[in-house]
Amino acid sequence: MEPEGLTGIVAETERLRLREWREEDGERFYAIMNTPAVMRHLGGVQDRAKWGAALNRFENCRRDHGHTFWLMERKADGELLGFCGLKRVNSPGTDLIGQFEIAWRLRESAWGQGYAKEAAIASLDLAFSRFNAPHVVAMTVPLNVGSQGLMKRLGMSRRADLDFHDPRFDPDTNPWIVWSIEASDWPAARAAALA
Repeated sequence: MEPEGLTGIVAETERLRLREWREEDGERFYAIMNTPAVMRHLGGVQDRAKWGAALNRFENCRRDHGHTFWLMERKADGELLGFCGLKRVNSPGTDLIGQFEIAWRLRESAWGQGYAKEAAIASLDLAFSRFNAPHVVAMTVPLNVGSQGLMKRLGMSRRADLDFHDPRFDPDTNPWIVWSIEASDWPAARAAALA
């Protein structure tokens, strides 16, 4: 089943479609993804003002750089699973401002099925081919071992020298830890991630 309006597709994988946001997506995403479990490592459930500000940042990144955190849909049924993609680091408290960052956020029912890895590989492919990123960073908090595991499976290296405290978050959500991968390391890392 193909959903209507396939314009804005950025990438497709075996099971997934990454696409640009449409006006109606924000409310749907907020309802599905703004849960205590999904948001536990991201400062907790967001109010609508914070979510609206996040959507504006996504759109501004897309407008200014041609990439953003794209919506992730399952191709088989068009179901919204979350987002994955690229933005530029904008976290206060770090020297990484402006560098390429990859991130993902999936609804609980999509956890543990390999969707994040599949979408992240497609996003890193775009980072290093279409957008010519010299390297890409990923950030999380120490307690988010699931995301750290994926960062490792993607061939990223832990960069403790780049860790930082983000003043937008409380002490329970700090420090932010950084992983990174160089463009020159991606072909071998990609092959290993797919093996």
